[in-house]
Amino acid sequence: MIDYWFFVPACFAINLAFGPNNLMALTNAGQNGVGFAFLAGFGRLLAFIPMIIVSALGLGIILSTSAVVFTGVKVIGAAYLIYLGVKIWRSSSAMNDDDMALSRLSLSQAFLREGLVAFGNPKAILVFAAFFPQFVVTEAYVQSYLIVAAIFLLLEALAIIVYAIVGRLAVQSSKLNLRWFQRASGVGMVAFGGLLLLTQRPS
Repeated sequence: MIDYWFFVPACFAINLAFGPNNLMALTNAGQNGVGFAFLAGFGRLLAFIPMIIVSALGLGIILSTSAVVFTGVKVIGAAYLIYLGVKIWRSSSAMNDDDMALSRLSLSQAFLREGLVAFGNPKAILVFAAFFPQFVVTEAYVQSYLIVAAIFLLLEALAIIVYAIVGRLAVQSSKLNLRWFQRASGVGMVAFGGLLLLTQRPS
């Protein structure tokens, strides 16, 4: 039987961990509102589904054992985050307040970015490969894996809402200039890209 009393809070702590996707939820909500950020966040949820399936099939262990595969995914993901951060910074620096309103991402663009950032982070699939199996019941492998996966996705959606609300309140309560908020997001993306490059393959 799945130990829900331990799995749910431990899983939600992982969902709430501050990373590039949750930074995107903050940014999207600050620019376009909580609803926009929540819908864009479905990009990451859909990206997580095939990653969970891969882990359930046991292929996620490849990332843990193959230095070449892990490094390749890591470098590509880090490069995209750094590119994204620089692009966000440059767009905010080159525009006035009126242009900022016009340059905001469409929902489809934000959705795609969420998905690409999720796909480019090898740590996500390692979570599925290392964390989920601890709560899966061997005698009912498929059923229990589906349950823990569903709980993870539901809690991830809740985490998106939490970060979206925080991002929106941060802009509204402090009357934060949207340009500086966007610049901070750009710096954050570059920083996460750098940190991802420093990530070591689990032994």
